[in-house]
Amino acid sequence: MSPLKKTNATKKIALIAHDSMKPLICEWARDHLEELKKHALFATGTTGALLEKELPLKITKFKSGPLGGDLQIGAKIVDGDIDLVIFFWDPLSPHPHDVDVKALLRATVVYDVPIACSKSSADWLLHSLSHQ
Repeated sequence: MSPLKKTNATKKIALIAHDSMKPLICEWARDHLEELKKHALFATGTTGALLEKELPLKITKFKSGPLGGDLQIGAKIVDGDIDLVIFFWDPLSPHPHDVDVKALLRATVVYDVPIACSKSSADWLLHSLSHQ
C-alpha cells in the first residue's frame, strides 16, 4: 500500500535539493509553509539548515548529501520511516555523489515511496496530502 494512502495523519517528508536548486526549494517551502508545518520534516544537512534559517520549520537533519545524507534518507525509506520525498535535483550538472543519488531514487521506486523532482510534481504531491 502506498504510504500516502495509509491514513490522513501526519506524513514524514524528506526534503533534498542540490546546491543550484536550494533557492527553489526555499521558495517552494515558503509557498507551502502552512501545509509543511503539519508534517514531520527530514532533510539532508545543508538543505535542512537553509530551510530552518529561512522559515519557521523544525527539521530533522542528516549529513550533507555528498557526505552521506542521501544514503541516510534512503535508509529511512528502507525502514519505512519516510512517506514521500521532495528532491529538487539538478539533472544538468555533474555531482560527485551521483551513485548515492541513484541509490536514493532506486529506494523510492523499490519501496513505492512517492518522489517529486520538480516544482509542479512537488505541488501535486503536497496538494494530494490535504485532499485525502
